[in-house]
Amino acid sequence: MSGLRIAILCPTPEYEEDWSHIKGDYARLLGDSAVFIDWTKANDFSGYDLVTPLLAWGYPRDCARWFALLDQLEAENVRVSNPVSILRWNSDKAYLAELEAAGIPSVPTIWSALLDRVALEDARKSFNVETLIVKPPISGGADGTFRLNRDDNVPDSVAGQRMMIQPYVPNIAEEGEYSLFYFAGAFSHSIVKRPAKGDFRVQEQYGGREEAVTAPDGALILAQRTLAATAKITKSGPLAYARVDILRDGNGVFRLMELELIEPSLFLRFAPDEGAAFAQALVSSA
Repeated sequence: MSGLRIAILCPTPEYEEDWSHIKGDYARLLGDSAVFIDWTKANDFSGYDLVTPLLAWGYPRDCARWFALLDQLEAENVRVSNPVSILRWNSDKAYLAELEAAGIPSVPTIWSALLDRVALEDARKSFNVETLIVKPPISGGADGTFRLNRDDNVPDSVAGQRMMIQPYVPNIAEEGEYSLFYFAGAFSHSIVKRPAKGDFRVQEQYGGREEAVTAPDGALILAQRTLAATAKITKSGPLAYARVDILRDGNGVFRLMELELIEPSLFLRFAPDEGAAFAQALVSSA
């Protein structure tokens, strides 16, 4: 990697989630090539061979700035992994509807333009469930995500907002959520994530835990179909990195939860090669 300079966009100093261990992974794998830049202050990319948003955590909290940054990267023809067109497409979870239309089963979702009690009651009738999950279409790290029972009020922070409404799938706490990781289109490793007792969020900051696992065949098949459908929809080739999050529902059907192509945690400590394939894929995209 001699002479290569890679700008890794990272959180603002005020961002509360600890990302130091992931920064350590990237520094270990990329050495002096890696330069970490606050994504909100990144504006001059002339000295870099590659820009990656892999640590741009918190971007959904400032969407206008995020999309302006993508516009700048595109206008200046900056080399980015993954491509700017992919980042823009993946920023809004409306991509799930496109994938569903392409035959990729996902968690059933109602897209509410204005979240209120009426929208929740309509969703309960439609899904035939009592407990719902609501989340913003542009979000990360479970920000703005709530589990709502029938007697719960609409949280003030999301009332009247454009939101996704989904049925709560109890298997998230039982079997867990699978994450499958691909670098340059090739499968690397997989993990299963489970929430803390009584919670529904699998993220580490909420007490979630993860472990290496051999992904079930059904999850592997769905992940590969998802990436193939993504390539067709976006007219893109193999991506430098991708994380496919999958849940098995109560009927045994594997369903796509999210496709993470911007700033996913890659859990490289579970990769058999400790991240060597990831580093090679990133460098090769420069």
